[in-house]
Amino acid sequence: MVKEMRLDSNPLAVDKHKSLFLKFAVSFLLMGLAFRLFFPDSFTFSTQLETTSIAEDQTESPVASSPNRTPLPFVLPDNEIQISQNETDSDSESEAVKCDIFKGDWIPDSSGPRYTNESCHVIESHQNCMKNGRPDSGYFYWRWNPRDCEIPRFSPERFFDLMRNKSWAFIGDSIARNHVQSLLCILSQVEQAVEVYHDEEYRSKRWHFPTHNFTLSVIWSPFLIKADIFEDMNGVSSKEIQLNLDKLDKLWTDQYESLDYIVIGGGKWFLKTAVYHENGTISGCHYCPGKNLTDLGFEYAYRKAIREVLNFITGSKHKPVVFLRTTTPDHFENGEWFSGGYCNRTVPFNEGEVDMKDVDTAMRNIELEEFEKAAEVGSKYGVVLKLLDTTRLSLLRPDGHPGPYRQFHPFAEDENAKVQNDCLHWCLPGPIDSWNDLAMELLVNGDKYR
Repeated sequence: MVKEMRLDSNPLAVDKHKSLFLKFAVSFLLMGLAFRLFFPDSFTFSTQLETTSIAEDQTESPVASSPNRTPLPFVLPDNEIQISQNETDSDSESEAVKCDIFKGDWIPDSSGPRYTNESCHVIESHQNCMKNGRPDSGYFYWRWNPRDCEIPRFSPERFFDLMRNKSWAFIGDSIARNHVQSLLCILSQVEQAVEVYHDEEYRSKRWHFPTHNFTLSVIWSPFLIKADIFEDMNGVSSKEIQLNLDKLDKLWTDQYESLDYIVIGGGKWFLKTAVYHENGTISGCHYCPGKNLTDLGFEYAYRKAIREVLNFITGSKHKPVVFLRTTTPDHFENGEWFSGGYCNRTVPFNEGEVDMKDVDTAMRNIELEEFEKAAEVGSKYGVVLKLLDTTRLSLLRPDGHPGPYRQFHPFAEDENAKVQNDCLHWCLPGPIDSWNDLAMELLVNGDKYR
């Protein structure tokens, strides 16, 4: 028989149980107070969690119904935090890094030329390769493609809209004349130009587009500085060129204030034999054997000339948009223009297949260095100075020159005739047309590019 044990059967046991329970309750209360004192935030956080859970059960829009409530932080898993951070960094980098439109490749383009020798009537005979009988036409079907961005083809309609009541000049040597003819040919597909001026040698010219009241000109100034030149039209010299390194050519500076847009550049003329003058006296020369003069080299004169030009531009009160075009490489192989050099390639080079000649590297380095200094100074005075760096992309186009077809059908009578090649200037149409794409894009969207 099991006895039933009753708690109230022993008063002493009851008292002991009550005392033990009281001690336990007091201890628990003291621990709770201590926890509250040492961990007040945890208590608040727990209360918020409970309150939030209740509120979400009672309403569809807890945030809207509790506008003063501090939202709890949203915590992403570690892998999602990493992805989000990478995406943000990538977006920031894409905004910070600007495309260099002068670094790229020539890619096939089936659209072909924008004009022909039949639709453009201002092509000089030496660059009219189609008329002169060049047999291949593959050089028409390439387009310059920057590696990190796309640039549109030059739009003559948009150009005319921007150039209404404006004037644009190309200043320099025969490359400037080559370039202006390219632009004229593209523009002629919308409106024909009217020639309104030429000098005695037809080297400097001016055209007018009456519908848009736009004036386009080329100003012959091969050195950009004051020069006394003793050459005939065939390049034969009777005396050394006399160059004044501290005086600009007034032929272009006197017209400067009438111009709104300018493309200016020097180049190969500085490789010719010349005597240098500074401060009214002879200071040296370039390639002048037999004369008791210090050979300072063409780099000395070229830097002086480019610096003088840019100082004039940054110091002028007149503020046209000015493009400094970098030097143009030639593609003579196995000789020079006067010693049997030729260019018979029919496709572009790929990057890395050709090295720039030392003279072109030296000239381009001078241009970049002097441009950088001038741009920094000009930015303080509202000068708009842009670099038209066509050197590298032109280096990749050995196929774009007239070669022997600077003359009309040079092999008509003798297939083995020895004729002078032109591996410096460009066929029209040809690769030089892309220079206008680049100039237009810099003009319209210049801030996008570095």
